[in-house]
Parts: sequence; C-alpha cells; structure tokens
Amino acid sequence: MATSGIDAVRARLAARPRPADLAARRERLDSLGADYALPADVSVAPAGIGDVPAEWTRTPAADPARVLLFLHGGGYISGSLASHRHMVAEAGRQAGARTLAVAYRLAPEHPFPAALDDALAAYRGLLALGIAPGAVALAGESAGGGLALATLGRLREAGDPLPGCLWCSSPWVDLALTGGSLASKDAVDPLIHRGYLAELAADYLQGTDPRDPRVSPLYADLAGLPPTLIQVGSAETLLDDAVRLAGAAGAADVAVTLEVWPHMIHAWHLFHPELAEGRASLASAGRFVRAALDRRAGG
Repeated sequence: MATSGIDAVRARLAARPRPADLAARRERLDSLGADYALPADVSVAPAGIGDVPAEWTRTPAADPARVLLFLHGGGYISGSLASHRHMVAEAGRQAGARTLAVAYRLAPEHPFPAALDDALAAYRGLLALGIAPGAVALAGESAGGGLALATLGRLREAGDPLPGCLWCSSPWVDLALTGGSLASKDAVDPLIHRGYLAELAADYLQGTDPRDPRVSPLYADLAGLPPTLIQVGSAETLLDDAVRLAGAAGAADVAVTLEVWPHMIHAWHLFHPELAEGRASLASAGRFVRAALDRRAGG
C-alpha cells in the first residue's frame, strides 16, 4: 500500500506540534478540522438535545428517520463540533443518515461523569424526538469511542432500549494504560503517547478508579451490546485497546467486526479529504451502519 498520503499528513502534524497550554491545545484540534471546507450539499443546523449542545448535519440523500449520533475525540479535554464537523458529515453521507454531533462537557473543568451524563442525555433526547432506537447508530472516535461504549453500558443497566449498532474509530477504552502497543507503537504514532494519555486520564478521572468500567469499558461486561464495528490504524499506540476490545466483545457474544488499517495513525478519518484510506474507512463504516440498521428495520 502506498504511504504517500499518510506521510503528507504526518508532515503537516509535525509542522504543528501539540502546545502545552490547554486553550492552545483545544484551538489546535479545532484548527485541524477548520482546514477542510464542507461540501456545498451539506446542511448544518445547531440543536439542543436533552439540554446538551449539539449539531445536525445532513446531505440530500440522508434518510431523516436514521441518525448517526457522534461523540468526538480529544482525550476528554479537547475536541468540539468544529473539529470533527467535516468528518461527521462525510460519515453521515456514507451511512445514508442524518448526523447529530454532541458537544459534551470537557475536563478538567468538567471531569467524569459529566461527559457520560451528557452522552446519555443526548441519546435519550434523540429518542424523545421520535427517532426509533433501532434507527440510531452510536459512534465515537478515540475518547468518544470509549464514551460511546460507556454510554451503552449505562443504557443497558437502566433498561433503556439500545441503538441499532455501534461504530468506534481509534477507541480509547483503557484509562489504566495497560496496552502493550503504548510502547511498541510509540515511535510510529505521531499523535498519542503514553505520557500524554496519562495527563488526559488524570484530568478526566480526578480520583475515579481508571479500571472503573464507566471510564474504561474494556473492563465492562459487554454482553448484550448491538453489532459493533471497531476501526484502528496499525500505527497507533492505542492499537491494543481496539484489539483487546474486539476480543472482549467477541467473548461476550457481541457481533463484532475489527478493521486494522495498515499504516494509519490515530484518528486518520479526520484527514479523509486528502487521505484515500480515510475516505475508504468512512465508506466501510457507512456500509456497516446501513447494513446494521437495515437488519433492525427488517425485524
């Protein structure tokens, strides 16, 4: 596989290293998304779902009865509607669904369980609008992937109806940081390293046990969860989070699909306008969501 596309992304990231200041870190991630203009056929509308700020995107072919509910990445301390808007819109296009991106509260100002409470409120608010649970695809990237899984666990415990499927990209599901790839992939991942993850975890946990399944769903009982797609890059320090999650889900009799994308770095979907593998992985996720929601619709 040619690596020129991902090499260009690596070079751009190297030219914009992560700053130390929290506000600057947030601005950097937002600016990565701002580099890409939305296609002209994407409509964007603000929303308040369950008292949580959110945003709709839609393309002309979207089925209004189907919704991809998206939780952004950013290590629980950064990321926003702006940082992921272009990626979410394309994911919705591929899935043939409207998207609802959630602006959950961020640490350290709002540590656990604020983000989880917001994700739960957004899902329940979506159902209150009349969207059928089986017509919802819950999705999340990086920390958002872990948050999506934690949300499913809380919904199941409360007896709420679960969504039709789950899509996790580059999920961070072990805040105890025990994955072997944190060391083995450290030299090839340009974005995420163990020391940085430890900082993020401390800001979010603020005393919560890092093995609590509500923050690290790798340690949760995953039985009964809907069909799940996990996508991860082979060059990620979080590779083992995804691989172990797939194994745990499979052992719990969840219908799980794991895709490991060669040469891809953390959150490579964000760079899909210039990265063929980003476009291909979003197309794969779209096919998964369509098929899963079709099965639910068919009973």
